[in-house]
Amino acid sequence: MNTSKTLRKVAANLTVAACLFTLPITLPANAAGLDTSVGQLQVNQQIGRLVGAWGFDFLPDGSVIVTEKRGRLFIASKDGSKRRIRGLPEIVEDGQGGLLDIVVARDFEQSQEVFFTHVKTVEDGLGTAVTVARLDVADSRLKDVRTIFEMTGGDFGGRHFGSRIRESDDGRLFVTIGDRGDRPSAQDLSRHNGSVLRINRDGSVPRDNPFTTGAAPEIWSYGHRNPQGMDIAKDGTIWIAEHGAKGGDEVNLVRKAANYGWPIISFGTHYSGAKIGVGTKQDGMQQPEHYWDPSIAPSGLLVYQGEMFPEWQGDLFVGSLKFDYISRLDGDPVAEVEQLQNADTRRVRDIREAPDGSIWFISEDRKGIFRISR
Repeated sequence: MNTSKTLRKVAANLTVAACLFTLPITLPANAAGLDTSVGQLQVNQQIGRLVGAWGFDFLPDGSVIVTEKRGRLFIASKDGSKRRIRGLPEIVEDGQGGLLDIVVARDFEQSQEVFFTHVKTVEDGLGTAVTVARLDVADSRLKDVRTIFEMTGGDFGGRHFGSRIRESDDGRLFVTIGDRGDRPSAQDLSRHNGSVLRINRDGSVPRDNPFTTGAAPEIWSYGHRNPQGMDIAKDGTIWIAEHGAKGGDEVNLVRKAANYGWPIISFGTHYSGAKIGVGTKQDGMQQPEHYWDPSIAPSGLLVYQGEMFPEWQGDLFVGSLKFDYISRLDGDPVAEVEQLQNADTRRVRDIREAPDGSIWFISEDRKGIFRISR
């Protein structure tokens, strides 16, 4: 951690401590307490009665659009009421696949566009696809629905689809794709398996993507197993969280054209206990910024950049599906420094920063979306 950040955190902690000393905390009736390094925080349910919620994002009017893996899409208003959005393309639900992540376009007020990832039938099986549509909020319907990307070489298993999607400041889309359970394919640049993709908003390939002849041109980085968390920091750096095998869940800083090693290197083992590849290191392959052993089953990832928690600016937050907590990571090298956990952090599937700087997350087992605030 750099010196300026350390000083900022110390100052913020002193301010919070002073406030806690002079003002008793009174939690609303529907809020649960969450003990953290910055004091006791509130956790409020914002949206309920969700089944298999997978991804969500914020609309300019303060409402939330949320996906359910089984192929349902909702808009939830500020009061928590929700209505179903019609007009989705055919969604294939199989194992870990279905209707997955969603992102609201940065220029939504002009374009009304949303981008979402989902599973569809592709050549040789099932694969991850990206679709764009215009959201008609008044009519509760998607219109002008167009699939702009689908992966090559699918598989009939229900494993390792990825798949997070984010839009960078320059309007490019980054998408994570899992290896689909076909381990060697993550090292095959002619296939999309086990990669982070970079595409334009119409599905075309940016001219400065790193791979051309003999490779799938959408690939930005490769050698990933199953990345289900991703966020882009203010400085443009891209962070992902990906599932390892038995042990070896990773947080990676995504670099252009980089190879992250799967399945040649890993800090985990196969579920049988057998060794993976050549071990933990290989020339030309990236090391993770952090790894967990035992595995925590990481899903959504957030790079916090808000004002509500200045002490946490620049920190990473990763949801655990296995151990029911939110991991906070900080430092250089990055390491887990805190576990945020209470009765609501059960199977945390996705995590987002709200426009006001609060932290929202999906709890699968609690069947809702919750807000962490002061």
